[in-house]
Amino acid sequence: CVEYDVLFANRPLNHSHTGGTAPDRSKVTLPDAILPAPQCAQRIRARGWVIFLLVMAAVFWLYRLVKVLCSLLSYWEIRTFYIKALNIPSEGLCNYSWQEVQARLISLQRRQQMCVHKRELTELDIYHRILRFKNYTVAMVNKSLLPVRFHVPLLGPVVFLTQGLKYNLELLLFWGPGSLFQNKWSLRPQCKRAGARRELARRL
Repeated sequence: CVEYDVLFANRPLNHSHTGGTAPDRSKVTLPDAILPAPQCAQRIRARGWVIFLLVMAAVFWLYRLVKVLCSLLSYWEIRTFYIKALNIPSEGLCNYSWQEVQARLISLQRRQQMCVHKRELTELDIYHRILRFKNYTVAMVNKSLLPVRFHVPLLGPVVFLTQGLKYNLELLLFWGPGSLFQNKWSLRPQCKRAGARRELARRL
């Protein structure tokens, strides 16, 4: 907890200033403005909204920490795949072009059958796999299935997609608990049945 009035020498404390003389702002130090821990805890307990904000901040930073850890694990898996499966060392990765990486992926598919649905992979298959979510999003926008076009008076049709709306759409469609995909590349089996479309739309 910080006493900002003391920090900015608006209120005297210790050697800030004495009597009616003007405050000497150059002599205010940071320890002068920091409250002791018991006094800080008492002040926080007296204000419920401060406790609420601290809890919300802790939840947010915990979420960010979990997300960072998940990203690190994902990056570690990618690094291991490049080193062990593609035989590309991490220190030499910058010397390889994307075309060379694709060629190694195609060769690895012939030897180990990573993708069980196709015997041979092509460059187009790799692009489709990497951009699958983006391709679905673009297709749904083109078919007017996503609410991103609005008619604004005097301006006419406007395309508007906020980050919050984009996040919610991705959560619903791609990686949420009730999404259409069971992983990053495969639809759920029930989503592939034409007769289940109406029921799936009702659940969504």
